[in-house]
Amino acid sequence: MDAYLGLFFSAFLAATLVPAYSEFVFAGLLAAGHDPWMLWAWASVGNTLGSVVNWLMGRYLLHFQDKKWFPFKSDGLGLAQRWFGKYGVWSLLLAWAPVGGDALTFIAGVMRVRFWLFLLLTAIGKAGRYAILLGLLQGMNLAL
Repeated sequence: MDAYLGLFFSAFLAATLVPAYSEFVFAGLLAAGHDPWMLWAWASVGNTLGSVVNWLMGRYLLHFQDKKWFPFKSDGLGLAQRWFGKYGVWSLLLAWAPVGGDALTFIAGVMRVRFWLFLLLTAIGKAGRYAILLGLLQGMNLAL
């Protein structure tokens, strides 16, 4: 159970603004023989809930954007808002992306996307990402 919790927290942190990569933990645990579907589930839930932190920050902490510690600069926020304005809530299916995914989830909070819709689209994207990772890793193992 400790392995799955470790993966959960790794995936959770990776979805927030903390620089972390859950893929390495995922791959290591898979190579160690842990249940692939349990790994997928724990990583997907952890990564989705980490994105909720970003949504909450966007929803409730935007008035701190002029503070030095604020995680996004105004030009980055503007770019993400334009992207979100152009592609809408469907862009949340790309919240898994290593570049810009965190910003999308933050902007969804700023743009006041309904939480249930945010959660659904983000979870689909995140779960899809880990499913692809699982398939690739298992395929590589078969090829070896």
